[in-house]
Amino acid sequence: MDLPARAGVVVVGGGVIGTSIAFHLAEAGVRDVVLVERSALGSGSTCKAAGGVRAQFSDEINIRLGARGLEAFARFGERPGQEIDLHRVGYLFLLSRPEDVAAFERGIALQNALGVPSRMITVAEARRLSPLIETEGLLAAAFSPDDGHCTPESVVLGYATGARRHGARLVTGCALLGIETRGGEIRAVRTSRGRIETPAVVCAAGAWSAAVGEMAGVSLPVTPLRRQIVFTEPMPDLPRPVPMTIDFSSTLYFHAEGRGLMIGMSDPDERPGFLLDRTDAWLPRLGEAMAARAPSLLEVGLTSGWAGLYEVTPDHNALIGESESPGRFLYATGFSGHGFLQGPAVGEIIRDLYLGREPFVDVAPLSATRGMERPERNVV
Repeated sequence: MDLPARAGVVVVGGGVIGTSIAFHLAEAGVRDVVLVERSALGSGSTCKAAGGVRAQFSDEINIRLGARGLEAFARFGERPGQEIDLHRVGYLFLLSRPEDVAAFERGIALQNALGVPSRMITVAEARRLSPLIETEGLLAAAFSPDDGHCTPESVVLGYATGARRHGARLVTGCALLGIETRGGEIRAVRTSRGRIETPAVVCAAGAWSAAVGEMAGVSLPVTPLRRQIVFTEPMPDLPRPVPMTIDFSSTLYFHAEGRGLMIGMSDPDERPGFLLDRTDAWLPRLGEAMAARAPSLLEVGLTSGWAGLYEVTPDHNALIGESESPGRFLYATGFSGHGFLQGPAVGEIIRDLYLGREPFVDVAPLSATRGMERPERNVV
């Protein structure tokens, strides 16, 4: 697609966040929406996401963002109109420490007050829901039947198609090189394919957002951190449905993918950086976690896997808002692993901030200028 000389707003980044924003802006009648993506749509963190969708969080903002996303994913076939292979098999958190049980009990009380049907369950019920687990050491579990997983690439395709249908231009193979400002206002962006005059920019560049912010003189404290997943061989005897199962203390998780499983876990030895190569260094720790919580998985072969990037903030919560200077520089980034599931809600929010409307949830606490001294633990 030819690069336009002018735009009403330029969205930077073609993952789920950027395409959702472009769709919601264009659907609302915003003229001349242009999205620029340096590679292919969804080629950054989105295509490497595990696809989990949930509303089980410990604070109101994240609960409401997740619940709004679940509502949108359930209707995705109608709006914007795309099959996304949504499996509402539930999220099952396995808890082995008293302090985690207490924290989840508090979280579920808040979730229930906000309409999320999560509940604490016994270890025996957890085993019935996810028969692959070993229950030794478990104290309790938390489960919400509305949660599940879907296909990230299909979500991006749906939003991109819908955005184009409403008049937005999505330009791939177009890297952002600079943002021109004057008098506290945005004037233009410079790209590898030319210059676009525009009064507004939305940063949805994921792990690369800090550099985009620097171009506008805005600090976006986002750090890239590699996360890896692997896939098993087909498992003919795999009991179904398989909930998204997370051992909270080790962060080991798995869910059904095709005829086998997708398996992942965080690596505490991972260091920040734009590392996208696969490594086997984390596999011994993964094996230890599987031996303790799902030992039968050690007998299943692994076929493939990939490495992707989390976009991590100091407190593991997103950055959503608009800068004071320059004006009309909006941002939605730093989701720390939750960007895919919150993408639909974030598209709505950025649309409303751009149009001067009040969003469905107050995102002032997610401003990039907030203090970030205390990390949020409920992150998988």
